[in-house]
Amino acid sequence: MNPPPVMPLFDSAQYLPEGNACVNQHLTRISLERVEDAGLVFEYATDWLMEQLHHENNYKAYRSELTTFLHWCFDVASLSPAALSRRDIARYVSYCQQPPSELIGWFNVAQFKLDKSCGQRFPNPAWRPFTGRRVMGQEQPYQLSDNALKTKMAILSSFYSYLIGEEYCERNPAQIWMNHSRFAHQQQFRLNPDDDLPAFTELQWSYVVAYAERLAKEHPQQGQRSLFLIRLLYACYLRISEVAARAGFSPVMSQFRRHPQTGVWSFYVPQSKGGKRRSVAVSKALLAGLTQYRSFLGLTPLPEAGENTPLFIRHRAAGRGREVGELNANLGIRQLREEVQQVINTAAAMALADGFDTDAAAMVQMSAHNIRHTGITHDININQRPLSHVQADAGHDSIDTTSKYLHTSQVERHESAYRKAMDNLAGID
Repeated sequence: MNPPPVMPLFDSAQYLPEGNACVNQHLTRISLERVEDAGLVFEYATDWLMEQLHHENNYKAYRSELTTFLHWCFDVASLSPAALSRRDIARYVSYCQQPPSELIGWFNVAQFKLDKSCGQRFPNPAWRPFTGRRVMGQEQPYQLSDNALKTKMAILSSFYSYLIGEEYCERNPAQIWMNHSRFAHQQQFRLNPDDDLPAFTELQWSYVVAYAERLAKEHPQQGQRSLFLIRLLYACYLRISEVAARAGFSPVMSQFRRHPQTGVWSFYVPQSKGGKRRSVAVSKALLAGLTQYRSFLGLTPLPEAGENTPLFIRHRAAGRGREVGELNANLGIRQLREEVQQVINTAAAMALADGFDTDAAAMVQMSAHNIRHTGITHDININQRPLSHVQADAGHDSIDTTSKYLHTSQVERHESAYRKAMDNLAGID
């Protein structure tokens, strides 16, 4: 098939986790020739879209906007999204208002098509990133309405909030553009700064843990794995991609390591986003959780050096793919993400039944991605861990990134200011 003038990047929801060879080759060329971190940006974008799989309309809208935006970044501007300024966003807006005519289609078509002769999905030659209108069979001049523009920028701003939360970048140029645009007074399209790093409150998190523990007790075959997964993500500030099987990586029990001199346990992450590696200090509570999980699996209480037991094994043998028929193999990102989401959603229903309507509404918007932020936020603000310790365990390059998780209420600020002394040595002779 001949490719369309713009490469679509994200297939339909059911095919997204499988990846696409044409897209991979396209991104490789861009990474080598124009935008070095294009592959990493695509990985972040895919993870963000995966968070929307249970919201079909959101998934379609977000996929469309990301495709257009990354086309402009990679193919038109040759810039990384992390390098964009407010002026660059203004250039992108102008591009969307007057796109090249060859990129405008006049009817909706699928972005990818299945070639039955080889069983692979290819970009649809008839697809275009912009869709125009026809009236009485006549093509109308392309026009981007104010509502469509506001929606585009709200989606883009939300994506940047995700990137900030993942420590990929430190500013949201889409939101900055909105704040200086003619839409600035329309508050519904402005993001609350506190929403950049959403986390469960203590009450909300207690419901998540309580349900996971109940599930482990009542249905151990499913629940023991879910409980330990929840505990590990929270205690070690991990991303789902750091504990799930993916190309070139299959997590094992020996990533839990004991220092030979100090006896202190840590969890080793060999490769995270951006190629980073780190060792995360393990708490006594997590170590107890690990012992409980391994006991259920029929293993020794704690792993030995070099133990290759998969971290999160299947309950049933794989039905397809390279590991067909295998039971003792790690779960992938999609399966673990869905498992965590089921725990969160059920915990939200429990909170709602107890009368915590607002908390339940907030919880159903959360996902596995938010558990990392929750662990960091709770450790800094509740457990009072030093910022430098949290920075190292979270893998932050800068203490400034870690500091964003500090939360202080207006009452707390007032009380600390009220207690300030003018002279701490007053009265000392």
